[in-house]
Amino acid sequence: MEETSLLCLLSLISLLSCTTNQARLTVSPSSSQFFETDFVSLSCEEDDSSAGWTLRRNTSTETRTQCGDVWGEGPGYFCSMKVIPEWDTGVYWCESREGAVSNMINLTVTGGSVILQSPVLPVMEGDDVTLLCKTETTPSNLPAAFYKDGSLIRKQPTGHMTIQHVSRSDEGLYKCDISSHGESPSSWITVTEKHITTPLPLDSSLLHFVIRLLFHLVVFCPYVISTVLMVSLYRKRAKGKILRVPILPTQPEQRLDDEHYDVISDVTTEYHF
Repeated sequence: MEETSLLCLLSLISLLSCTTNQARLTVSPSSSQFFETDFVSLSCEEDDSSAGWTLRRNTSTETRTQCGDVWGEGPGYFCSMKVIPEWDTGVYWCESREGAVSNMINLTVTGGSVILQSPVLPVMEGDDVTLLCKTETTPSNLPAAFYKDGSLIRKQPTGHMTIQHVSRSDEGLYKCDISSHGESPSSWITVTEKHITTPLPLDSSLLHFVIRLLFHLVVFCPYVISTVLMVSLYRKRAKGKILRVPILPTQPEQRLDDEHYDVISDVTTEYHF
């Protein structure tokens, strides 16, 4: 039973120490919308390069194409796009050799004159988010109107708007408009729940296993320690010590009392019966 408990403990430690190799796709510059004249680079930030992560995408004309095949330049886990026509609009992600996938990112390339620079990655609850409405050729501080889910939020004279302490209610589809220049495409902003570290709950079966394992260890360990100590003390006391043993009577009528003892040592003594 103790050996079974030990094996279970080793298995539990092994499972807890295992980690899952993952990758995170990032975009530079960090935006979900681009002009056709922009330069864009994508990178798989990977935990384990041996997993063989590569960049892939789905567009209106392609499915699961890899960087370097018909689009982009790079070693696979990193890709740069110096020319980005409108048909580069699509979903991008990193994929490992075993088929695992990273987060997915929607990139929009427009041939128009206005874009909305918004977070390309999910934002955390409580953070501040700044949206920038800009044109391709004019300064980025023109007055602009910002919309969420088709409804006007506000007009900003400097072309940028900050949402302070975002919450899940701020999640939605955003766009902007600059008078006499036009309207940007729409981009979705995702807001994730703020992560709070809490102890992981144990299900009943795992909790039962842990309790039994601790019980066996509490019972088994003192037994082993006491046994080792007793054996060690016995060997130290027995080594070289003189012991007294009774001499058996040679005649049936002879009585055995406390005076009939002989002395023996570690050397073997021959007894006569």
